Amino acid sequence: MVPLASTTVSKQRSERRISVRLPLKVRGRDAHGFAFEEDTSSENLCRNGAAFVTRFDVAIGSDLEIRIPLSQYGARRAQPERAGGPANGNRFAGARMNETDFATHGRVVHVCDSESGREKLVGVQFTGPRFQRVFRSESAA
Repeated sequence: MVPLASTTVSKQRSERRISVRLPLKVRGRDAHGFAFEEDTSSENLCRNGAAFVTRFDVAIGSDLEIRIPLSQYGARRAQPERAGGPANGNRFAGARMNETDFATHGRVVHVCDSESGREKLVGVQFTGPRFQRVFRSESAA
């Protein structure tokens, strides 16, 4: 048997993810315990989770803060459930929350090398509010 180049939690996804690129702000701690904050974009998305590429080494089970600044994407196309502010623990250094932005927490459930090999593709399951709108796949557009 050939070992896989990815690590994942053995749990089946409850719904199909849609291939869509949205800007993301991700904040957490890497596998060495160092805090990071990164601007990236989603590779795919569903109500319960997302996948994105990162240059940081994150471990399975890590908790991350995730924000999708929909105000930059076009808030008329998506109306997610209302994002929590600092009182709910959703805070990003130097980032202003717009009421159309979506903010949540997620747990890393999958990590593998990206196509470039220089970054990691990370899958997270939302542990906070769920994304309430699903976008049409970019491959179907």
